Amino acid sequence: MDIFNFQDMTNEFTVIDVVLVFLLSFVLSAFIGWIYKITHRGSSYTQSFVFTLVLNGMVVALVMMIVGSNIARAFSLVGALSIIRFRNAVKETRDVGFIFFTMAIGMAVGTQFFTLAVIGAVVISLLILLMVRFNWFAQEVANQILRIQVPGDVSFEELFESVFLKYTSTADLIAVDSIQSGTLTELTYNIGLKKPSAVDQFLAAIKKLNNNNKVTLVTGYNGTDL
Repeated sequence: MDIFNFQDMTNEFTVIDVVLVFLLSFVLSAFIGWIYKITHRGSSYTQSFVFTLVLNGMVVALVMMIVGSNIARAFSLVGALSIIRFRNAVKETRDVGFIFFTMAIGMAVGTQFFTLAVIGAVVISLLILLMVRFNWFAQEVANQILRIQVPGDVSFEELFESVFLKYTSTADLIAVDSIQSGTLTELTYNIGLKKPSAVDQFLAAIKKLNNNNKVTLVTGYNGTDL
């Protein structure tokens, strides 16, 4: 007689089922992590984020096995997971897409839709590679961030207009900041250079007009985090 009335629910799955779910979720999540690594652009890549992607896929698969078709368990897990708070903001929107990617694959594996999980991981990964390979949706002129420091008492509204007309196709003032107790003003522009090879001449022309104060051109890809 079981006086404590314990009930082991693990008999809903065989050992082979559990091993297969963990193994497949690890392989597919690691594959997605590899796709993320080879398609990443910019300077925000971290190894820990890829580790998190792999862990995320496996944990979601485990959660789906726990939930199964039991609605009460599903609501209990939602309440338990709602206490989790994340301190680090996601820097790139594509990172959010990869997080949902591994979550979806983990859900498919955890509910034992193995064929769907494999086909989904492969097809979506191939589409990601295709978009990166052919540089879909990229702007013809890559926008860059230009920061110029000028003396605080200088009128800057039309100060660099002639230089911008000569060297840039677009130049939009997006921020004005007072720095060093008001002695300097920092201007932030979103620009598109006509000829990227003329960047040295462009910066030299700017420095002639801002009394040789600091000029910073943030180069890189189409998306720049301010």
